[in-house]
Amino acid sequence: MQVYLVGGAVRDEQLGLPVKEQDWCVVGASADELIGQGYRQVGKDFPVFLHPETGEEYALARTERKTAAGYHGFEFNTSPDVTIEEDLSRRDLTINALAKDDDGRLIDPCNGLADIKQRLIRHVSDAFAEDPVRILRAAKFAARFAHLGFRIAPETRDLMRQMVADGEADALVPDRTWKETEAALSGSNPRIFFESLRACGALRVVFPEIDALFGVPQPAKWHPEIDTGVHTMMVLDVAEDLSNDIEVRFAALVHDLGKATTSAGDLPSHPGHEQRSCDLIRSLSNRLPVPRSCRDLALIVAEYHTHCHRVLELRDASVVKVLEKTDAFRRPERFSLFLLACEADARGRLGFEHIDYEQADYLRSAYQAATAVDAASIAQDNEDGEIEAAIRRARIDSVRRQREAGQPPP
Repeated sequence: MQVYLVGGAVRDEQLGLPVKEQDWCVVGASADELIGQGYRQVGKDFPVFLHPETGEEYALARTERKTAAGYHGFEFNTSPDVTIEEDLSRRDLTINALAKDDDGRLIDPCNGLADIKQRLIRHVSDAFAEDPVRILRAAKFAARFAHLGFRIAPETRDLMRQMVADGEADALVPDRTWKETEAALSGSNPRIFFESLRACGALRVVFPEIDALFGVPQPAKWHPEIDTGVHTMMVLDVAEDLSNDIEVRFAALVHDLGKATTSAGDLPSHPGHEQRSCDLIRSLSNRLPVPRSCRDLALIVAEYHTHCHRVLELRDASVVKVLEKTDAFRRPERFSLFLLACEADARGRLGFEHIDYEQADYLRSAYQAATAVDAASIAQDNEDGEIEAAIRRARIDSVRRQREAGQPPP
């Protein structure tokens, strides 16, 4: 029995990046032997075991054979005779097909070290085409390592494009699609993930609502970049700079989906796109296992981002109404994320990338003024049926006084 450190941990060591988790490959052993040593088996598709002390994952070396379409269409061989080189050779990308033994010796049967030096994301073999998830993974790693100069190798991009043409991407399952998307949104340069999918044609299969935004015009006065898809990618860039929260980044990605369904006669304006965006967000979130926190913030941003942009022009009563509609009083943390997403939208335009978004500061100030109202005292002084209206009037008055006083935002 031999144990090797494999995959991402070895890759990240070579890149000088911190290793966040370690995966291990076991050669020359059976499932019964590992169970006998106290390892706990998890997973149904192939034998993976948790170490009895560290909890790290140990997988039996395996080969695989394609038997049906999609992610689950594989037959695995986990015989003790499978070598580490055979196990590595069935992996997706050369930079992930690396192992290290107990003596620190590197095993590199697929020339992954050379591709690390050349900054290439390259498929190990034509077996890459057997698993549609690998399209998403290649795009994810292109985004994750873009800051290091990595790019998808031309032959790999061609293969990804052929997979889409062959209908393999149609077999992607929702859980794996969202898992890879979530990882990309949580990491650096998420726009590269979506642009890589678009370059091979997979975006129109996986996220048709986003793909449809490209080529849709907007008024040049407000959007010098014109193209709605380009704007969406710019918004995602700003959201990445403003926040690590995936909720903010997802909201930035989907806030304008409705613009793809604008009637040709209305272009380049987009009347009513806010509600159409909400409808498409709900549809997307039903198709994929998008977390509720992501969906709910995205819906609020889609419906009310234009209100936020125009808040300096609104009456005090309307400002309080925006606070109520965005649920600021009950969910102040989410309201803060809402403002970040709106700022990303305002700055995600050509020539507007570094503007001061005064609207967010004003709404924060208005929120502080409104929450300074003593709702408990008002409740004591009014009949049950009048309490809500009385609190709203008090909040409006407080916002007005602060505005007239010209009090700077907190």
